[in-house]
Amino acid sequence: TIAAALQRDPAISHVTLVHCETTTGLINPVVETGTVVATAGKVYIVDAMSSFGAIPIDLGAAHVDYLVSSANKCIEGVPGFAFVLARTAQLLTCRGYARSLSLDLVEQYLGLEQTGQFRFTPPTHALLAFHQALLELEAEGGVPARHARYRANHRRLLDGMIALGFRPYLAPAHQGPIITAFHYPDHPAFDFSTFYEALNRRGYVIYPGKLSRVDCFRMGTIGRIFPADIDALLDAVRSVLVELGIDLQPHPLAA
Repeated sequence: TIAAALQRDPAISHVTLVHCETTTGLINPVVETGTVVATAGKVYIVDAMSSFGAIPIDLGAAHVDYLVSSANKCIEGVPGFAFVLARTAQLLTCRGYARSLSLDLVEQYLGLEQTGQFRFTPPTHALLAFHQALLELEAEGGVPARHARYRANHRRLLDGMIALGFRPYLAPAHQGPIITAFHYPDHPAFDFSTFYEALNRRGYVIYPGKLSRVDCFRMGTIGRIFPADIDALLDAVRSVLVELGIDLQPHPLAA
């Protein structure tokens, strides 16, 4: 366990957790892990690149010292910068340790406090898009509403893919609504590159798998998409299976 590992090795000073692990779609227990880390007196860093803005995170309850995320992903802005939410007291203990001039978070924080300006030229277009994206997030109903929409997207995709004969990689207890991994179907006519290109011609781009020992592909369910978009994707998958002569039986989970 994490508690045992920290007890065995007192030299460990920081613990990092990836909230949504996108090679599979796994959601890690951010609050439970943070409680263990805080009890051990260690610094807790959460990578929320693919979850922040859509999966509720209570920073206080999770004892998060640093949370890192991005302007795009679940915020639905455009790529261009990352940001860090940090406990101020913890951040200030790091002054003088940065090995990068431009990525010195402490000096950036102090500079903003003193001048209200970035230390270097900011990505103004991405910042404006970020501001608009935050307004749209608020108008949608905040994080709970976005989480509900993404969950609806994911449920629609999962049910549809299972009905088409695909098997999800993760058990439901571990699966999040951000991205879903599916096993390659056990069919002699299935070739991922051919499957990918056929979907691409229909206007849909999916992700190849990143697991080292299991053949999988992944489908994302975030962004400005809705259940109707998922239905259109499922229609495209169904069409591709017919084109490739792949006749799959509904997976038992469909029952």
